[in-house]
Amino acid sequence: MFPKKGRKFPIGRDAFTDAEFAQVIASALKIEFGSTRNAAKTIMKWTGTSHRTAKNWLNGAHAPSGLNLVLLARESNAVLKAIMLMAERPEMSLGASLISLKRLLADTMAALDEMM
Repeated sequence: MFPKKGRKFPIGRDAFTDAEFAQVIASALKIEFGSTRNAAKTIMKWTGTSHRTAKNWLNGAHAPSGLNLVLLARESNAVLKAIMLMAERPEMSLGASLISLKRLLADTMAALDEMM
């Protein structure tokens, strides 16, 4: 039986704070978008959220929760990889890295074909 006092469920290991979680997701989104100007608009399209919400995620002021996190991970390999690393499942993040590499190689091959 659990004690009736306290506000949080006792976890045996260190957990992320909300601020740390927001920063990890913001870093992943920055990796995904780099310095592009349309990052917030793309996030809005992926998740159906407002412009302000997308900007808060990009700035690390707030983090997406639940469904929005899944929607971001569906579209962004960087977010998916960050989730797997936070879940202490680095072997699972390798798949996201390989997908990103495959996309980068395809883009490079397309650019080379255009040059020739």
